[in-house]
Amino acid sequence: MTLTKKSGHLAWCALVALALARQKGDVLSPAQENLFLTRWLATALKQRRFSRDITPDIEWLLKQGRQLGVNAKLASKLNYLWRSCTGELSEQNDLFRLTYALETAKDMHWNYRLLGDREWSGRYAVALNTGVNGIYLSRSNLDVAFDDSGRQINQLTARLTGNVAGVMKLFDRCGWLAEPEGDASLPHLFTFIARQGEPGREV
Repeated sequence: MTLTKKSGHLAWCALVALALARQKGDVLSPAQENLFLTRWLATALKQRRFSRDITPDIEWLLKQGRQLGVNAKLASKLNYLWRSCTGELSEQNDLFRLTYALETAKDMHWNYRLLGDREWSGRYAVALNTGVNGIYLSRSNLDVAFDDSGRQINQLTARLTGNVAGVMKLFDRCGWLAEPEGDASLPHLFTFIARQGEPGREV
């Protein structure tokens, strides 16, 4: 999805409409929430309420709502879109933005696992399926990657499989840079670097 101020405006309008519907008692369950947002998006598309630039955003959200139903979690996706476009997300600490990216990836049906040392490398390492959208972090590495204020202080490594280019865009929008590592013993290895408001910062 294209992330622009126009996309943020779309998300804001949809979330306000949903909040008003909840206040009126028209939306009382996740199923009603999905139905409301799907209809709202369909109407917005039909009536051309928003710029043609963000038609792909509306179409993508609409498709998600129709195909996945309640599991589309449209309100969460709209909230993410709004936060990303308004810059609110960039004001959060490194750990918050990483967690937000991981939760968003899970909402988009990515597999996410924390691996112990034995599962991470060596003869007992978990075998990764390159055809599956997956994010794998080392538990011991994650434990020492951040200080008490949620700022990255040590290198964070992850193993990514599946549509890696797509999930890298997601992490980028959340203020994280994923750089591939050429380690033959650990395929699909990436180094994550937080780039929170400090250009050229080195971890």
